[in-house]
Amino acid sequence: MNIGIIGQGGHSKVIKDIIIQSNEYEIRYIFDDKFDSVMENGKVIYGPISLVSKILPHEKIKFIIAIGDNEKRKIISNRLKLSDSSYITLKHHAAVISPSAKIGAGSVVMANSVINADSCIGKHCIINSSSTIEHDNSILDFVHVSPGVTLSGTVRLDEGVHVGAGATIIPGVRVGNWTKIGAGATVINDIPSYCTAIGVPAKVKVKEGA
Repeated sequence: MNIGIIGQGGHSKVIKDIIIQSNEYEIRYIFDDKFDSVMENGKVIYGPISLVSKILPHEKIKFIIAIGDNEKRKIISNRLKLSDSSYITLKHHAAVISPSAKIGAGSVVMANSVINADSCIGKHCIINSSSTIEHDNSILDFVHVSPGVTLSGTVRLDEGVHVGAGATIIPGVRVGNWTKIGAGATVINDIPSYCTAIGVPAKVKVKEGA
């Protein structure tokens, strides 16, 4: 299966490694708007993101948006207007994923992560290295769970949430849309949408307009 990677930054390096180690896929394209024109290096073709719409009708290919910023992933997803079936879901071979867990199109699960029973991961999410998603979690689209995060049972992360490295969220807590949880925070209460929460226990420090 040929893969087109959208984005060429630090996050895409990890995506490339997952693809290469899988032995199931081949990187055929890398798209980024820093490329003004189309060029080829070995078997890989580089070009602007607009190239996606030009090649899609002519090639059998799956895409992954390899950009760490949640908002930018959503912007590109809306811009491309591809069907869910056009995206691949990537899982590192060292991740442990329950057979009852569900993972949406375009999401990536990185090395040493654990996703336990009946958890549901949305589309275009990042479950980063060594994070733990316990049973019955509900993670909506465009979420980024950073390295070393622990989400206890029945946690809900609404759209666009970013949980910083090493944070812990206790059972049953809900974090609202596009909120950021600071690195190392311990979340023991629900956190509203469009804010930043930090500390132990986590408290809202910045509240933004929706």
